[in-house]
Amino acid sequence: MLKAEKNGAERTRRLERVLRVEWLGQTVASLCWIVSVFVYGVSETGDWLQLAAASAWLVANVAAIASVEAD
Repeated sequence: MLKAEKNGAERTRRLERVLRVEWLGQTVASLCWIVSVFVYGVSETGDWLQLAAASAWLVANVAAIASVEAD
């Protein structure tokens, strides 16, 4: 019973974080950045670096949601 309540509380905290404007804005921005790299083409080293930076930003946003800590 306690474990179910704890899991429910974690899910609620994750959902609250996902629905924050800051998180949504950063996630959408990183996804747009990734898409733009493919739209304009990956032809030089700088393009790969742009893709790596955008992907790292997206992974950091997802990791922030995955690691729910007690406030």
